[in-house]
This record gives sequence, C-alpha cells and structure tokens, in this order.
Amino acid sequence: MELSNFKFEIDSDGVALATFDLPGRSMNTLNLASLMEIKAITAEVVSNDAIKGLVFTSGKKSGFCAGADLGELGDGALTGGGSKEEQFKSAFSFNMIFRDLETCGKPVAAAINGLALGGGLELCLACHYRIAANDNPRIQLGLPEGKVGLIPGGGGTQRLPRLIGAQAAAPLLLQGKSLKVAEAQGLGVIHDSAPSEELIAKAKAWVLANPNAKAPWDEKKFRVPGGVPNQHPGASQAFTMGNAMMMKETKGNYPAQKAIMSAVYEGLQLDIDNALAVESRYFFNVATTPEAQGMIRTLFQSLQDVSKGASRPQGYEPYDIKKVAVIGAGLMGAGVAYVQAMAGIETILIDTKQESADRGKNYSEKLVEKAVSRGKTTIDKGAALLELIKPTTDYSMIEGADLVIEAVFENPGVKSEVIKAAEAKLSDTAVMGSNTSTIPITLLAENSVRPANFIGIHFFSPVEKMGLVEIIVGKETSEETLAKAIDYVLKIRKTPITVNDHRGFYTSRCFSTYTEEGLEMLTEGIAPAIIENVGRQTGMPMGPLEVSDSVGLDTFLKIGRETASAEGRDFNASPTGKLMSWIVEDKARVGRKAGKGFYDYNEKGHTDRIWQGLTEKAPVKFDECPPEMKEELSKRLLIRQCIEVARCFEEGVITDARDADVGSILAWGFAPYSGGCVSYMDLKWGLKEFVAEADRLTAAYGARFEPPVMLREMALKGETFYERFPPQSSGSTKAA
Repeated sequence: MELSNFKFEIDSDGVALATFDLPGRSMNTLNLASLMEIKAITAEVVSNDAIKGLVFTSGKKSGFCAGADLGELGDGALTGGGSKEEQFKSAFSFNMIFRDLETCGKPVAAAINGLALGGGLELCLACHYRIAANDNPRIQLGLPEGKVGLIPGGGGTQRLPRLIGAQAAAPLLLQGKSLKVAEAQGLGVIHDSAPSEELIAKAKAWVLANPNAKAPWDEKKFRVPGGVPNQHPGASQAFTMGNAMMMKETKGNYPAQKAIMSAVYEGLQLDIDNALAVESRYFFNVATTPEAQGMIRTLFQSLQDVSKGASRPQGYEPYDIKKVAVIGAGLMGAGVAYVQAMAGIETILIDTKQESADRGKNYSEKLVEKAVSRGKTTIDKGAALLELIKPTTDYSMIEGADLVIEAVFENPGVKSEVIKAAEAKLSDTAVMGSNTSTIPITLLAENSVRPANFIGIHFFSPVEKMGLVEIIVGKETSEETLAKAIDYVLKIRKTPITVNDHRGFYTSRCFSTYTEEGLEMLTEGIAPAIIENVGRQTGMPMGPLEVSDSVGLDTFLKIGRETASAEGRDFNASPTGKLMSWIVEDKARVGRKAGKGFYDYNEKGHTDRIWQGLTEKAPVKFDECPPEMKEELSKRLLIRQCIEVARCFEEGVITDARDADVGSILAWGFAPYSGGCVSYMDLKWGLKEFVAEADRLTAAYGARFEPPVMLREMALKGETFYERFPPQSSGSTKAA
C-alpha cells in the first residue's frame, strides 16, 4: 500500500495508526488523493488479519483536519460533472468512503490532537470512538460548510443528529458553530478527552478493549435522541419552529440552510445508508448552485488571497511599522488608534484640543474595560495596550512615525492644513495616508510635498469590528507606497482591497446607489416599510432608509450635492434632492446620531418605528407588496449596485474581480449569499441575461440602470468578470 498523505504503521498489539500528514501543507485537508488513501487504509484493515483495529490522528501541529479542499471542490473535483446521476454518484462515493470505514468490522478510533472541522469532523464521526486533547485551547470541532454556501457531504447531517439530537445539532449545522473540547464532550460529540501525549495510547487501549465496536445507529435498538419527526410530536414541533427561525434568519436566500433542514428531516426517518444517499443528493444539488459557487469563490478562496495581501506590488521589502500618528480623535480616528494599539503599534492620537484627544483615547479605554470584563484580555494586557496610545495636540510628536493617517472632517480645506502640518514632521520615506471616504486622493495629494508617498487608507465604522480597509492609489502614488500601506493593513489584521482614484472610490460610490434607489422608491410613493423589508429580504444588512440614518442624512445630503456638482447636475432640483433638503434643513432630522431621521430612535439608538411625518413630503401610493412587486423592487436594489460596480471596472477604478467581490460583501454587506456583486452578475445571471434585464429596467426607470459599453461588449463575447479582470500578477492596480 503506497501512501503519500498518511503514515501507516502497525504496533505489536495489532493496532494500526494512520497519521494524516499532507505534504507541503501547514494544515490537513481532504482532497481526492487523501480520500482515496482513506479508502485504501480501510481495505487494508479489513483484509489484514493481523490488524485488530485502527486509530486516526494527525501529524500536524496546526490541527487534525480543516475539512475538504474547497479549491478542489470549486473546480468540481468532488461533485463531478455531466448528468445529475453522475454528479450524485460522485458525491455519494465520498460519503461511502466514510461509511465503509464505519462498517469495516473492526474498531476505529479518532485521536483528535487539533482542530477538526467540516470533513475532518465527519471523518471522526465515522469512527466508533473519539477522544480529543484537553490541553490545546485552539482545538475546535464543527461543521462550518453552511458559512460558505455548502452542506456537509460526508455524513455530517446524518451522524451528528443521531448522536446528539436534531435540535442540539442545528446550531452546528445551520450556523456553522464550532465547539471547544469540553463543550463537545458535554454534548456527546466526543467520548473523552485527555492530555495530548496520552491521546494515542488511550485510543489504542479503547480499540483493544472493544473488538466488536459498532456505530450506535447500526445497533438494532438505536433510537434518535429527541425522537424522529413524524413519529414523535416533540421532534416534529422542533422542525416546525426550526424552519420558521431559519427562514427568519436567511430570508430564504441561502440554499444550503434549506437543504440542511431537509436532509436532516428526511434522513432521520430512514436507515443510515439511505439517509446518507439523501445527504449526497442535497450536497451535489447545493454545490452546483450559483450561491455555493459564489460563496466558495469569494468567502473562501478570494478572501483568503486578499487577506494575505494579494494585490501587494512585488519587489519591495516588508515595511516594519512601529509608530503611526492618527490625526483626528473622533469616532474613526479613535477606532483606528485602538486597532493599531491592538497590533502593538505606538500610536500618536492628535486633535485640536487636549480634551478631544483624551476623549479619543477614552474610546479605547472603554473597549479594553469591556474585553477585560468578558475575559477576552487581562488587566495587564489592557494596560499595555492603552500605554501605546498617546493623546496630544503637539504635531512634533509625529517625528519618527512610519505612517500618518488623517481622519479629520470631510472637508478639503481642513484636510489640506492637516496634511501640510503633518508632512513637515515626516521623514522622506514615511507614508502620508488619508481616511477620506469620498474626496479624490489625487486632489488631496496636491497639498503634499511628496505625492508619491500619499495614499488613501479608508476605514469603515466601527473600525474595531469592520474587517475591510480600502486602499486608494492616487495618480502620483508609487507602488512602494502601496506596498507599505498594504503591509500596514495586514499588521493591524484587516483585509485590504486596492482601488484607483475616483470620487467616492469603489465602496462609497457603489454603496450609495443602494440608498439612492431606496429614496427613488420613496419618491415614487412606495411605503417606507415595504422598501425596508424588501431591502433586508434581498440579503442586505439594513433597509436603505435605515442605512441612510446610520450614515447621517446631513452627510448624505452634502455628498449628494458635491457629487452632483462635480458631474454638472443640480441635486437640489431632483425629487430625492428636494426630499433630503426638506428632511435635513427644514425638519432638522439628520439620522440616528440625533435620534431622528427616517426613523425615530430611543435614547439607546434603537428603533422599530418609521417617522410618521415622512408622508407629508412622500405620500404613500403603494402600501401593499404582492410577489411580483417584491421581485421587481429586489432587482432594482441589487442591479443598481451592480451597474455601478461595472462602471467602476470600465473606468479603471477597480481592476481585480476578487477585490470587487470581497469589498462589496465586507464593506457594505452586499447579499453575501451571492458571493458579491461580480459573482451575482457572473453566476446568478450570466452577463448576457444581466444586460438584457438592465436594459428593461433602464426603459422602465431611467438611465441609472444603463449598462456601460464595456459590460455590453463582455456580454456579446460571453466573457465573465473573472476572465476579463483576473488576479493581478504584479500587484499593481494601475489601469493599462
């Protein structure tokens, strides 16, 4: 038996040890090669009379197994191709490898010495006995497939509910929740725990003591914990409630969650072999959906690449960032200071008044207090973090900084003064960054004596929670400066996307179309509640009006006027401009920060009530939403955003499809089930059909839906965005 992914040895007692150790990888994953070796190991155990039983463990310090190789799955290797029958056979063959192991006639144990996720946990569940290390706090056990649009395909939807009951299994299957060792043992997912050095010995001892081991569901008297639906009232009620809760959370947009519920419901009413066939049928059906393909590509493959700095220009030494000055101690600046200190960076926090700078540091103090109270950090570590933040009004403290980030009021004049004052204290090699969300970087760089060192570093609020940073390359920005900025973002543990300069850049520009379309609907007389509910049901985190309140209606009005002026339009003359001017300037309703905007808010900033006075300027003409209307509104909200994304590609604002998809999900929450704006166009529609639908919307609602010329060309050629705008090999975003 030739093995390259496992080490296989038989001890003097006749117990075989299979050590999973994928060559050249820091983490074990299940691919076709490793699955075939598990099949070969099972055959050897069955045919070799000298083997009394088998123990699986890992040779990696990082974990037991992180699950299936999603890159290989994305290429269709595990789901096959051709007819549905062929796809089913391919998926079922994966399931049968574990089932053959489970029914090999000899005891099989898993010595879990690291994290076991997805297919890794499914391998363990197919073993008769599971013991995990209780001295490794990093161990997690879970089935996270649902998070990337898949369902477990190695028996997870059938074995886990049979072990712990459907109700207890639901959070692990539907939400992808993972368990620590003690939690897993308490639930019955594993049988025992022990120190790492004792795992294999204890597993071997169990194998020798249990020569006739079987899986519980292969015993004649087996009963599912909590009962079987349609046979037990409690189980049926649990599924009824579970379905309702699942639909509330997913809005019906995630095929995987619906398939998981169906696979568990149907499978529990069958014997395990037929139940596994049910799972395989749902697995390949889900794996071939646009949603699964988009989520795997964006939330796994692309996110992984981008989070490692995929767009960093090559040929530049890593930039060692030790000291950063943040100018502006408001909400954004204070958040940036906190995440920098979390990364061990000395932070100079500057504001015009000492009390303002101190207030900015107080933001971090409150976050540290909360972390200590929740046991996420210690008092000493919290104190060390706060020691790194130095609030001041003194610009001379910038000296020696590797980077400056201005986060002052969104006003070109104010930013100009700050940039000049900061650069007077900077070395020739340091980077000057701006946290502007809309003002062109090239325009701001005109105030810089070193425009090659000037770059946009756009954070999102709240900084400590939002994982994305948008890096904006100005006309004069050097590739070395881009490399340094990406190094900084990676050091503070954020995900960088890189775009070229334009008013609104990529994220703010595209995101604003969602709120704008919501306002268009409002001026058409569509009831605010309908607009908000449809917005959420499309998969967006908030309705358009609530988002506008959160951003600030005064900010929305200001940006709208500035953008329209730059494009030669009169914002005040448009229906939305008139409505916004009335709300902000006549009614003094500026959003959540003031407790009143489109919504009325309580003292804690919470709301469930739309402002009743809105009908004075936006009378309701449509207060019911039949299915066809909901579908039309949903298309308008999503396609409007995608058209702006396509324009960004045409204008060279963004040049990598990965950045576009990752940015659209992490920055403004574009329907995650789609895989992002680009995947929504490429996979959900196909560009030919997408352009045709956009043309229909253009005829019905106006030029804002007009597909750009480039998009029409791509549709005619049968291209996709990932073909036209593949990963940037050089790391440069400069448009050709």
